[in-house]
Amino acid sequence: MSIRVAVDATPLLDNPTGVGGVTRALLERLGRSPEVAVVAFSVSWHGRGRLPGLVPGGVRAAGRPMAARPLRWAWSHGDWPPIEHWTGPVDVVHGPNFVVPPTRGAARVVTVHDLTAVHHPELCTDDVLHYPDLLRRAVDAGAWVHVPSAAVAREVVDHLGADPERVVVVANGVDAVPPAPAGAGRARAGRERYVLALGTLEPRKDLPTLVAAFDLVAADDPDVGLVLAGSDGWGAEAVHTAVANSPHRDRIRLTGWVDEQARAALLRDATVLAYPSLYEGFGLPPLEAMAVGVPVVSTTVGSIPEVLGDAADLVAPGDPTALAAAVSRVLTDERHRVDLIGRGRERASLYSWDVFAAALIDLYRRAASASGTAP
Repeated sequence: MSIRVAVDATPLLDNPTGVGGVTRALLERLGRSPEVAVVAFSVSWHGRGRLPGLVPGGVRAAGRPMAARPLRWAWSHGDWPPIEHWTGPVDVVHGPNFVVPPTRGAARVVTVHDLTAVHHPELCTDDVLHYPDLLRRAVDAGAWVHVPSAAVAREVVDHLGADPERVVVVANGVDAVPPAPAGAGRARAGRERYVLALGTLEPRKDLPTLVAAFDLVAADDPDVGLVLAGSDGWGAEAVHTAVANSPHRDRIRLTGWVDEQARAALLRDATVLAYPSLYEGFGLPPLEAMAVGVPVVSTTVGSIPEVLGDAADLVAPGDPTALAAAVSRVLTDERHRVDLIGRGRERASLYSWDVFAAALIDLYRRAASASGTAP
């Protein structure tokens, strides 16, 4: 018998990156599964009416609009109103973006992608700073916690007081990067060889350090460029300032948000992907790069060593000299580059969205069984 699951699809209302991409990958597979009857809802007054056109096939969209601000306030202070008011009866509700609403009786599952708000509150917006309190409230009320890595699982137990038996590691998958016309990425970058960074321009990604590292690399390599592909997030001014002050700013390209086709082209043609984050709970762009044969340089923070293993060159965060040395090695040492590419392809093959969705369906059944709502 199918299990009835409600999923917060609010992340689909934004450009499909990060959590939005994870949410879409999950809903696509839930919608195709005979084991699940899935309804999606969105906590957004401005996005009302848009969800039916955004959810994948096989997913029903809850029709009644929801106002985010009053609901977030109500849910942070009590257990009313329950989500079934919008979704109808369900066995499980899943919040894939740090927040899971109260229910009449359905089991609750919440995804914690990372604990940036705990480790680096200075890197967070005001709404993100509320996540730990909301998560503690959900955990105390018996919610199950899905995390993408063992590193985040330990943090959830240590910092949120979660029962280890209710914290379940299910790693993200890796999207197949679409094909792209030969040379399309190089044309967009304006360079035959370029270092690529993918993701929102925000403090956690530490792109000013990458710009400083690029300046060191570019001083010895007159042909290489740097492409920063991502929309402006909060704190993006620091990135723009770093670029404006770079002596090699004519070789740095800020693309803004890129669609799937442009993103695929940039990924496939990149010489190296740089991922200099200060903290990560998983890290999808490095795995996507590995899947298409692009070597990766990243940092030794959060879950990155766990996820990437020995398939990337890892350096200490916030160190432009070390980052520059790692990038230069990939650019100049062909044997090392080929070795990284081989290890990267093998590493990326370990991560599957189909396995991800199957494991979450198993978690839904465990949660529903524990709460007595299993069909």
